[in-house]
Amino acid sequence: MPRTSRARSEEPAPLAELPPASLAALDAYLAQVEAVRRRSPLTVRNYRSDLTHYLSHIAARGIDHHVAGRADVRGYLARLREEGLADASIRRRAATVRGFYRWLDAEGVVLQNKPGDSILRLRYPKVGRRLPHFLSVDEASALVSAPDEDTPNGQRDRAILELLWGAGLRVSEIASLDVVDLDLTNGQVRVTGKGDKTRICLYGEPARKALRRYLDDGRPKLATGAQTALFLNRSGGRLTARSVQTMVHNAGMQAALQSRVHPHMLRHTFATHLIEGAADLRVVQHLLGHASADTTQIYTAVAHRRKSTLISDALGRARSSEAARRSGFGRPAGPSDEPAAV
Repeated sequence: MPRTSRARSEEPAPLAELPPASLAALDAYLAQVEAVRRRSPLTVRNYRSDLTHYLSHIAARGIDHHVAGRADVRGYLARLREEGLADASIRRRAATVRGFYRWLDAEGVVLQNKPGDSILRLRYPKVGRRLPHFLSVDEASALVSAPDEDTPNGQRDRAILELLWGAGLRVSEIASLDVVDLDLTNGQVRVTGKGDKTRICLYGEPARKALRRYLDDGRPKLATGAQTALFLNRSGGRLTARSVQTMVHNAGMQAALQSRVHPHMLRHTFATHLIEGAADLRVVQHLLGHASADTTQIYTAVAHRRKSTLISDALGRARSSEAARRSGFGRPAGPSDEPAAV
């Protein structure tokens, strides 16, 4: 009996309903994030989910949001780790919580945490750096060739795949493109990325040909009225990001690729191939729409790892050939060594 009682006391407290003050602060913060910072609806939804979970956690322990301290957030993060949440997700939630308290502080809310226990000084848990996965040139070529270009949907899908690989766009950027954003003459496309920032991306001749065929043949058959969107679904409306993700996954299966393919993998592929081709890092940073060069820097590590692998493979083949040659050198000639008759 005592053992059972102890086990129950160590169970994590359930989530609680948000107090009115916490709910009001959360709504005001999210309104500012959406209206002033111009974050996407998906980002706002993720913020709401993360902060609701955190505020419910501390409410279940009788802690008001303006009284909570750094130790309370660390306890929350420890709970997430015990529940098996990935390190990257825990780091994201920590950043979201600290951002919320920074806003509260800027709004003049008096934070009543213990001295030296300010959430504003919260440090994020360290996360191991994982190198992004990408496709080889042959794999990417097989992927973009997978759609059936004799159909309007196939022509559209080929154009999307070529643009994902050839310009390194995000899936949300692809879905939000309008026809007026495309410049076929100069091989350019105007993209609205994160934070409503606009940039010009470049693409090559394969993407230009695929886009031209889609615009001349495929899109008119999909359009049912005046529609500004570049990529249309079978009903004539704007193609969603989720539909693009599904299409890319299906194309990967059609191409018999071993890895599960998603749109962001083509973005990684675009950047890695540019770095392997000795493109300037600053140029790649601009084309990807990265705010910091540090984000783009990871692709140099990917390219160096790939180069090291290619060199190691080549050395391995050379050593095997040399060993085979040496093992045959000086061996007494046998019947099989006689020259063949001409």
